[in-house]
Amino acid sequence: MEDFEAKYLTGKCLIATPSMKDSSFEKAVIYVCTHSKDGAMGFVVNKKIKEFSFADLAMQMPIDVSKPIMPIDLYQGGPLDKVRGFVLHSTDYMSGDSIEPGGGIAISSSMDILTEIAFGSGPKENLIALGYASWAPQQLEKEIMQNCWMVAEASPELIFRTKDEEKWNKALGSLGIDLARFSGNSGHA
Repeated sequence: MEDFEAKYLTGKCLIATPSMKDSSFEKAVIYVCTHSKDGAMGFVVNKKIKEFSFADLAMQMPIDVSKPIMPIDLYQGGPLDKVRGFVLHSTDYMSGDSIEPGGGIAISSSMDILTEIAFGSGPKENLIALGYASWAPQQLEKEIMQNCWMVAEASPELIFRTKDEEKWNKALGSLGIDLARFSGNSGHA
């Protein structure tokens, strides 16, 4: 059983290939927080939301906005449930709802962590995602076989410390892939 579960991608990163047909995932890097026989769920970690800020979000929540709030970027976590927030963060902070899927990254969704981040007392590293991506049973496996995704190791360096516009290339580079030689076709001679 353990050998079978080792094939699941929880705690890994998906890298969209040039053959990805869904424009919302073009050049996306996705941290997979859960993957099992029941499907998969993850968060896009390299697409900032430009039209909505953390301060805008804080004004809609029970966060005391009379104190100055640190400027914090929000990310398009995926196309589903775009009003639901999740925090990917370093493992120096763990609360009652935190999970640690792997790769040195934890996930929380409580109001407490957002309040702590707003005032600079939360985890050392974090990424706030609105929405998520998910796959039905066997859907992700089929997309990988169709050459839509490649799989790379996740790391705090990639998720939190790499500039968004460099994450896709860095993730590909971690696999030793030279994009200039990459073909969008697979299985063709």
